[in-house]
Amino acid sequence: MKLIVGLGNPGSEYALTYHNLGFMCIDKMALKLGISLNKAKFNSLYGQGKCGNEIVFLMKPLTYMNLSGNAVKEFADYYKIESKDIVVICDDIDLKKGTTRYREHGSAGTHNGLKNIVFRLQTEDFKRVRIGAGREENEKTDLKDYVLSRIDEENLKIINEAINEATEKILDLINDE
Repeated sequence: MKLIVGLGNPGSEYALTYHNLGFMCIDKMALKLGISLNKAKFNSLYGQGKCGNEIVFLMKPLTYMNLSGNAVKEFADYYKIESKDIVVICDDIDLKKGTTRYREHGSAGTHNGLKNIVFRLQTEDFKRVRIGAGREENEKTDLKDYVLSRIDEENLKIINEAINEATEKILDLINDE
């Protein structure tokens, strides 16, 4: 059993913002796997399906980014999912826009959503896929304003390529285990 968590903020005002790259990736995976995100429980929206022989839960915490760990912990405890079977997808301001990075475990870095998940699970032993949302060097916007800003059409093409890459990486990861 695997729990794939996309981080983001609920609500239409946050759709297509850099901070919602995790949600966008979950939506892409749901389409690819034919999973409906039609269940609301554990402070999240989620769906269940299969990837190969593996039972997979796709989840979007509805707790807002900085409290994502609350939903992840509740869900994992209820379904008895070990931290090593959790994959978290999030934006990363420190990665070049459109790149992806996969890690088996590690620190949360500067990401408050990951920090809260580490705090609530009491471990760094979960997989994470980060999608680069990095600002241009000449970008002067405040960090909070930047990650909550809408992605323009030009950058959306770059981001969608990264989301496709992250989706394939996660699907390969599930099928290889």
